[in-house]
Amino acid sequence: MTMPSDARIYVAGHAGLVGSAVMRRLQNAGYTNILTATRGQLDLRDQGEVSHWFKANRPEYVFLVAGTVGGIMANSTRPAEFIYDNLMIHGTVVHAAHEYAATKLLYLGSSCIYPRQATQPITEDQLLTGPLEPTNEWYAIAKIAGIKLCQAYRQQYGRDFISAMPTNLYGPNDNFDLTSSHVLPALIRKFHDARETGAADVEIWGTGSPMREFLHVDDLADACVHLMDNYSEHSHINVGTGLDLSIRELAEKVRDVVCPSAELRFDTTKPDGTPRKVLDVSRLRATGWSPSIDLDTGIRTTYQWFLDQQTANRSMRGIGSVATAAG
Repeated sequence: MTMPSDARIYVAGHAGLVGSAVMRRLQNAGYTNILTATRGQLDLRDQGEVSHWFKANRPEYVFLVAGTVGGIMANSTRPAEFIYDNLMIHGTVVHAAHEYAATKLLYLGSSCIYPRQATQPITEDQLLTGPLEPTNEWYAIAKIAGIKLCQAYRQQYGRDFISAMPTNLYGPNDNFDLTSSHVLPALIRKFHDARETGAADVEIWGTGSPMREFLHVDDLADACVHLMDNYSEHSHINVGTGLDLSIRELAEKVRDVVCPSAELRFDTTKPDGTPRKVLDVSRLRATGWSPSIDLDTGIRTTYQWFLDQQTANRSMRGIGSVATAAG
């Protein structure tokens, strides 16, 4: 059933990479009754606050895309934050959506929920069939709990709560901080810094051999709205392209766009993570959805967004300096 154009739609995590893309997608489709709350307005880890907000705002459709996220370094150094924050955020929002009878909720997980040695491409039924990848197990366990939470409320209360598991994401509003970013934005930042400083090479973590799949966040947002309208099943559903490439090939693609003169230097003392991770997306394709943004185009447009932000930030710093001088 398609969401009515005047539906009260809550995007939890609207300012993040995924949330901002969902906001763009909904606004472009003409939805005008979109509900949001900043971290300062609503602590999603606090059940009392979340329940009060749901009681006051009564959202009918909920996109639960909020969470604490990061790459291998962030997962390895902040395990308590990753498991606590995500467990609490999932729990409070799902429970409040039940308490105040939301029509439908879509919970967004992550492909890291699957076993490290999962058979490739990874089908949905491989969940909980083997050990997780140690470098992101805290985040993965929280995401698995979120899936089971939605299934439990569906089973016990008949709630139309669904879960989607996206592959690796990138795009506008990504995190380009080298201490906490995922691999693709980290590569963009590293090659950009090399271009700015004239560095001859760029360090890449690991051997470059792991295989990864990447989905532009605007494609994910489109898939989320499609699933909200067209999917209502107990099982979670994979969201991706079904195509993968090595980290070396990815680094070469980013280099060619950002800093063609740079050489690749692999630091093999750093972890590779899961050897290969590509999703089986046949169940998603069967619903009638497929991605539209190819990786080369996505890298180019994401880097352009990054450059635009750099320019905007410099302009803002200039305005601040003028204001200070004038004061």
